[in-house]
Amino acid sequence: MRTNVPGGVRVVALPDTGGAVVVGRLAHGQHPESLLHAGGWAARTVVSAVVAADHALELTYRVSPLGGIPPRLEERRRDPDVPPDATGEAYQRVAAYALVTSREGVLLTEFTARTHVAGEWGLPGGGLEPGETPVHGVLREVWEETGQQVRLGALVSIQSSHWIGRAPSRVVEDFHAIRLVYRAACPVPTDPVVHDVGGTTGQARWVPLDRVHELTLARSWWQLEALLGGGSCTP
Repeated sequence: MRTNVPGGVRVVALPDTGGAVVVGRLAHGQHPESLLHAGGWAARTVVSAVVAADHALELTYRVSPLGGIPPRLEERRRDPDVPPDATGEAYQRVAAYALVTSREGVLLTEFTARTHVAGEWGLPGGGLEPGETPVHGVLREVWEETGQQVRLGALVSIQSSHWIGRAPSRVVEDFHAIRLVYRAACPVPTDPVVHDVGGTTGQARWVPLDRVHELTLARSWWQLEALLGGGSCTP
């Protein structure tokens, strides 16, 4: 399996009583909460995402003992332009994003034709460089895609999606995306500027909170308004 986190991803449970419990390594396509369920834990809130001494990325959740049937999590899907018999190389990619707010609203970016969601919108962010910490990665990505200087806050969400689709190179991949979402504030918002010209970000924009619903959000960000505290954008 190809990955941008050479040490792999490890999931840690933090119950209210006792110390942290290492649940295990995250398999390709596996949701972190599914791994917690297998260990007898129910996820309550995310706590942190840090690179450990052995270079593994540790995802820590505050948990409770699991009771009843574990909730069903998202399964692998297939993009419409991928033949039904295509498999592709397994690729697990960890990316960090920022939910940036300021007096101008929330900071959003538009995807280019290098992606399969051209013209749709999402949060600034992107894949970690090998050996890069999530905090450094998200600050770098926000600057490259929007030109904004931000103050990073808490980790608020860990998302996991698994699908067979085409990379920007058009090669078919069995893709497992792990997204770390941080809150952030921009004390001095400026007109956004995309420094990473020719990449997957076409433009960036400050959007008033009451106008987010007017944009077409990429599937990955249908829950954006829920993160903002205003419900869900799911069609």
